[in-house]
Amino acid sequence: MYAGRVEAEFAAAHFLSDYHGKCENLHGHNYRVRLYVRGGTLDSGGMLADFASLKQCLKAALAPLDHTNLNDMAVFMRNPSAERLAHYIFEQVEQTLPAYNISSELLHAVEVFETPVNMARYER
Repeated sequence: MYAGRVEAEFAAAHFLSDYHGKCENLHGHNYRVRLYVRGGTLDSGGMLADFASLKQCLKAALAPLDHTNLNDMAVFMRNPSAERLAHYIFEQVEQTLPAYNISSELLHAVEVFETPVNMARYER
């Protein structure tokens, strides 16, 4: 099995409506997002998927999130947790991959880091 990973960043504000602690207050993060692909077959160029195309796809998925208040997006149901972000980004990337000539079946996981040591992961 072959695997690959690209990453990108975005900045956004959020608060957790149903959390009791400092994260219930509006605050921001410089999020780091890692996109993982995996598969058993390489293309004629010896690649699982082109890194440049993967990164373009990831950046396209992150663009609507960058420099926003994530709580303004209904998809997060007032609680834009790292877990919900990972799931959302996974789904956006999955829909976009075919436009970059990459099979959506290669998509394996998305990790969202709120800090260098705190992250959530959504995987197939």
